[in-house]
Amino acid sequence: MSLLREAERCIANQKSHVSLNAFITALQPSGQWREQARDAELRAQQAQPKSKVDGRLIAIKDNICTRNFPTTCASGILDKFSSPFNATVVEQLERAGAIVAGKTNLDEFGMGSHSINSRFGPVQGVRHGRDAEPFSAGGSSGGSAVAVATDQCYVALGTDTGGSVRLPAAYTGTVGFKPSYGLISRWGVVAYANSLDTVGILGRNTADVRDVFNIVNQHDRRDPTNLSPSSRSRIFSHLQTPSLASRMTKTPLRIGVPIEYNIAELEPSVLHAWLRSLVYLEQQGHSIHPVSLPTTKLALSAYYVLAPAEASSNLAKYDGVRYGTPFEDVDGHKQSQGYLYANTRGHGLGSEVRKRIVLGAFSLSADAMDNYFIQAQRVRRLVQRDFNSIFKAEQPLASHWPDVEPASVKSGVDVIICPTAPSPPPRTSNLMHPDTASSPLDAYVSDVFTVPASLAGLPAVSVPVTGSTNDLDAENGGLTGIQVVGQYGDDELVLKVGELLEGKQL
Repeated sequence: MSLLREAERCIANQKSHVSLNAFITALQPSGQWREQARDAELRAQQAQPKSKVDGRLIAIKDNICTRNFPTTCASGILDKFSSPFNATVVEQLERAGAIVAGKTNLDEFGMGSHSINSRFGPVQGVRHGRDAEPFSAGGSSGGSAVAVATDQCYVALGTDTGGSVRLPAAYTGTVGFKPSYGLISRWGVVAYANSLDTVGILGRNTADVRDVFNIVNQHDRRDPTNLSPSSRSRIFSHLQTPSLASRMTKTPLRIGVPIEYNIAELEPSVLHAWLRSLVYLEQQGHSIHPVSLPTTKLALSAYYVLAPAEASSNLAKYDGVRYGTPFEDVDGHKQSQGYLYANTRGHGLGSEVRKRIVLGAFSLSADAMDNYFIQAQRVRRLVQRDFNSIFKAEQPLASHWPDVEPASVKSGVDVIICPTAPSPPPRTSNLMHPDTASSPLDAYVSDVFTVPASLAGLPAVSVPVTGSTNDLDAENGGLTGIQVVGQYGDDELVLKVGELLEGKQL
């Protein structure tokens, strides 16, 4: 299929799937994108494409700045904001010939696990089984995941703070990749929690995700959290040592299975898919080894202290003066007197965002900081140390980890395999209806398997595996998200193992 026809098909799918609410703003059927696709076709015919995404439509999560589309973060407080610049990742993709397909829906400012906390309404997942009722698309990058799953774009960018790319991937049967923290530039990404936010990639398969990752995996001097060229060189040299480089060939891998991840909340269908994935890898010649990550049980609590604390600080600037749409009264007049700040934030921010701001402000208060924020930072350090102690590869920036005792080459594992989510996606109606809506704590539990890798800054990918056709799995089309987590900087190995599992009938 030609690039122009592929783009036209994606645009047509956007129109036919508008009820899924995956996009906030999207391309029109006629526009400059047609010329861009034709130019890419010409380059392909001349065997001179700019990249593997030249002429492809790539959707961008609406908390990543774009010059040609509004950037709303799915929030009323930014409903009139248009960025004067592109985020670095958007610049890199456009230089590679990619066409921005539009901005995808999300949980407001990235805060949520089901993409229902949006000013533009919830994203609707697509159920593949006997029941046509929509299910959760996951959050907060649910719009990007649904856009990929329904062929409304080639690949989509999301952001992952505690699982916001991997969870939607698991719920929609797509591939969701969170790279090592600091590899991809965050310049131009609206901040939620600076020490956790990572631009992630969603695609229909691992190969497409890798193609985009190779384009955006570059140093950006404008982002102070982005890895320097010297650190990147250090990671590359570390992974080229003979004992580690052999893992990228057909050498059997040591696969770790965290014993603490077999939690009571784990649904039978997810447990069966996890076990079948391990059996499949063992049949391919890889060895399975139990590992212990004892601080895992504390990771979720630590995350929901640290992330709101950073969010409380980051979102303070949305006050209607520096950033944000000022609150207007019923006559359309701006509140120049009285409580401008309180009215603007009270009306412009949704309930979930306000809740996390209050929670973060409390944990940063003088009376609570030692008991909450400082303790959570200590837990984060322990989570990082747990991971470093079980991987065969040492933390490549080891000089920053003087207290870490790495596993030996013989006893360490190359990657760990675990579920992405403890249960299949819930029905959207159950999440939205007041009589069946679950507790907010239940939504937070959805992140229990994704948060530890985020706290440690590790690369992780969720891939769909095809389970059995029994009743346990058929309700979600037989697809379950399985997560692969590797040592910091070991992104290519994580993608390689994900590719081994991806879409396999287990």
